[in-house]
Amino acid sequence: MNSSGNGAILLYTKMAKKFALGKEEKLKSRKQIESLFANGKTFMCFPLRISYALSPPAEGEKSGMQIGVSASKRYFKRAVDRNRIKRLMREAYRLQKKEIATFLQTNQLKGHVFFIYIDKSLPTYSTVFEAMTKCLKLLQKKAEKSNEKTS
Repeated sequence: MNSSGNGAILLYTKMAKKFALGKEEKLKSRKQIESLFANGKTFMCFPLRISYALSPPAEGEKSGMQIGVSASKRYFKRAVDRNRIKRLMREAYRLQKKEIATFLQTNQLKGHVFFIYIDKSLPTYSTVFEAMTKCLKLLQKKAEKSNEKTS
């Protein structure tokens, strides 16, 4: 085995990690999710509803964003359909998260965001990608406004 092959694998691994959606970026804590829905703000960007809460990070916590995704069991009875929608939302976020993640890190903010798919029909990837683009831009504007108020 030559060394050039190993270098290509290492380079590929580093590139893949840059766009990865890691464990620390997923919103999993029941307390945090309940707090988000109880105290967070909400806006619509059809076909997505976004609930979010921004705050300074606690002691020992990193700034950044944690996300959760959901699709309604009422509209999509089959788990296969719900899982596909959630997978599409995570993928669309993963590819576009860089801008908002950098903003939150430079301003020392911690964001909890939950994306809920509210349409009744199965989406295409392009529909979800465009909606996610709009949502993230709007979320960043809202974060900038709230950051200006606190500063």
